[in-house]
Amino acid sequence: MTHATALKETVGRYGIWSVGLRSEDPDRRGELAEAAAELEELGYGAVWLGGNTSAANAAPLIRATSRLTVGTSIQSIWEHEPDATAAAFAELEAAHPGRFLLGLGVSHAKRAEQYRRPYSALVTYLDGLDAAGFPADRRVLAALGPKSLELTRDRSAGAIPYLVTPEHTAHARELLGEGPLLAPELAVVPETDPTRARTLAREFLGIYLPLPNYTNNFLRHGFTEDDLTDGGSDRLVDALFAWGDETAIRARIDSFFAAGADHVALQVVDGSPRDALPRKAWRDLADLLA
Repeated sequence: MTHATALKETVGRYGIWSVGLRSEDPDRRGELAEAAAELEELGYGAVWLGGNTSAANAAPLIRATSRLTVGTSIQSIWEHEPDATAAAFAELEAAHPGRFLLGLGVSHAKRAEQYRRPYSALVTYLDGLDAAGFPADRRVLAALGPKSLELTRDRSAGAIPYLVTPEHTAHARELLGEGPLLAPELAVVPETDPTRARTLAREFLGIYLPLPNYTNNFLRHGFTEDDLTDGGSDRLVDALFAWGDETAIRARIDSFFAAGADHVALQVVDGSPRDALPRKAWRDLADLLA
């Protein structure tokens, strides 16, 4: 079995993407451990910790479970040095072999003061990881554009694109080839009323529309400047979010697999605070996907 095949089997077809599961609040440790254990019991193969996360955020969830893969989505290259990243990985790997995946990304100019020539900086960062002995088959990249996807193919185990469509997934699969893991994130709005569903989606999308890395990617894949105004057009919202009844949500998830995804990281968007743990919605999704 190749490393790529083994990784795909380990993470399975479905995962959960969550900002809440990365909380560093000591008062929430028990709650997070219990939630992670339940996600494993529900059959999810991986959890992806939203925000700028690291091995330190993943470790408590790994300790609370027996087989769940925990990945960062993403660790910013601007805030963690390669040597320290490799050392943290080695420590976690020694204690819990095969349970942690490092998801790396360049973040955004508006969120990283040092942001300069992001592609070159990412290459340099990967060079640093290589020099520190970090295995390429245990890291994945938050790649959107063609150059980043090609770098992903050549120097990592796969791609974890965020806020994308099935059309982007098909494009990414073509550039990656069949081997690397392709694990897009998909936001799920458990709401059947179109107005309410799109309102929730637009509230969520609002923090991303000012970020050129995302909007440039939308423009590369057939959307126009008009789609980016007023919180996003219906066309953009419907392409980026799974909403509706169970049949519609399942069909939207399946469309990513049809486009070439190996794994889909599902993020519940229901109007709750971003650091909430929507455990009932996670249970409902598990039932839907069974």
